[in-house]
Amino acid sequence: MRSDEVSGLAAQGTLVERRLPGLGVSPGIAIGPAHLAEGGYIPVRERHLPEAEIERERGRFTDAVAVSLRQLNKLKVKTSGLPESAAEEVGYLLDAHLAMLSNSRLVRGVDHRIARSRINAERAVQLEIDEIAESFASMRDAYLAARIDDIRVVGTRLIRNLIKKPYATYSAMPEGAIILADELTPADTALMDPQRVAGFATVFAVPGLLERARADDTVVIDGAEGTVILDPRAETIAEYEARRDALERERRHLGRLRKLPAVTRDGIEITLEANLELPAELSRALANGAMGLGLVRSEFLYMNRDDLPGEDEQYAVFSALVRGMEGRPLTVRTLDLGGEKIARSLSDRVEESANPALGLRAIRLSLQHRRLLDPQLAAMLRAAGDGPLRILLPMISNAGEIRQVREALEQVARRLRRRGARLPKALPPLGAMIEVPGAALAADALAAEADFFAIGTNDLVQYTLAIDRSDEQVAHLYNPLHPAVLRLIQFAIEAALRRGMPISVCGEMAGEPRFAALLLGLGLRNLSMAPRNIPRVKQRIRSLDMVAATRRARAIMDQSDSGRIASLLDDFNAVALAH
Repeated sequence: MRSDEVSGLAAQGTLVERRLPGLGVSPGIAIGPAHLAEGGYIPVRERHLPEAEIERERGRFTDAVAVSLRQLNKLKVKTSGLPESAAEEVGYLLDAHLAMLSNSRLVRGVDHRIARSRINAERAVQLEIDEIAESFASMRDAYLAARIDDIRVVGTRLIRNLIKKPYATYSAMPEGAIILADELTPADTALMDPQRVAGFATVFAVPGLLERARADDTVVIDGAEGTVILDPRAETIAEYEARRDALERERRHLGRLRKLPAVTRDGIEITLEANLELPAELSRALANGAMGLGLVRSEFLYMNRDDLPGEDEQYAVFSALVRGMEGRPLTVRTLDLGGEKIARSLSDRVEESANPALGLRAIRLSLQHRRLLDPQLAAMLRAAGDGPLRILLPMISNAGEIRQVREALEQVARRLRRRGARLPKALPPLGAMIEVPGAALAADALAAEADFFAIGTNDLVQYTLAIDRSDEQVAHLYNPLHPAVLRLIQFAIEAALRRGMPISVCGEMAGEPRFAALLLGLGLRNLSMAPRNIPRVKQRIRSLDMVAATRRARAIMDQSDSGRIASLLDDFNAVALAH
């Protein structure tokens, strides 16, 4: 047994506590008996079919798609029994899976593969998934790369229905069980009885989990640290029970903050907005107290399809969000794709780049292909007629790009007015993302052309430090508190403040309470983040004194060592929280 698995010695013949490190993705503590779930991967054999059987095989696949759609719709009904936040999370994932089974690239590709290659439907599903996954695998965008897992889950459902292998039930588990599995899907989550299941962990997050776990033995899961403890000692159980109670008290406290303003102790109000990956997240953003949508990503409209979304389709999405916000502002970002293998809908417009991160992508792609940009601008302009909407441009590197988009926006607006479309009196504000060092260093010039800034800290850190966070060999070097990164953020903020224009942060730094005092001390008054982070950041803001935060930010900006910067920030946070 490895030394890092053992937290204490036990007499011979007794169980020894083992700690398995993993990746924490959802804060929480769960303690209960282990339930080992069956694996999700289903191997299939390839069968070559005679011409006479092709149509029957295509019909069998069509039937499997229909069964899968019925199953997912039933699961959506079952999610009403889950806690509110879990129901929303599972609900939008199930919606995504339903979309993948509705005349999508996956479904059409399998049908064509059966006919073209004359193979059985199960193998055609598997091959089509592998091809789609390969095209997604090289993506630098974490959201898009994560769709690989969703496609594999949908494919597995199709294969199960083709071979008539039912899903395992979780109804027979003991109350308070901990599910340990190779993988867990939204369907698995929806099948769980929340009164019985205390928590779950997967092999991906905790390598070697199933090989070491035994059914019905006691397990502890720490979702924040990503730790699974097998056969915990009595004192370990007591420790984590206390932690679990503390988290529950914190959760109740955060829930009471949702309707309170994000105001510092000395009366400075901060605007907290939400970043949206998918429209289905809107209700969750509002439930967590979002004052607006600071970043609505539009990439989902282009994924898992062969054709491009038209103006009307995009307008329907953007307009629904505007109406759902009921007068609160939202900011929609134009397409941020390109430079790497992506969906077929763009494959004829984008060649694979030798260096995807520095290639034809984001606003560069949109400006080079106006057939991508103009329908998006038209849809956004029409949606702006229904309520407050701003347009955000990704990966801006020079002022000329903003001018070009503004000219395109005016051209599209003239065409829409000629055809009688209802538009706002004034064109929507046009903003620039500050996510490459050149944009931050030239922020004064950009501020003369843009109406607002949004700092994308994720890419800004990566481009500044030449670090790809997805590369495990260098991921540890990713540091938002590097002095070069902070100076670039400061340049952008000061340029915006000199022009009196709005500026926000919409990267991960905005959603981390640890950074709140520094960002506000540098002059920011608008933060946009994942909906789940809003209550935690609000709590931190309400404990801050802005004068003290500004003074500490100035002291931090005088430093040249990341370690010293971190110490100054963490010491300030510790003192503020103590009060």
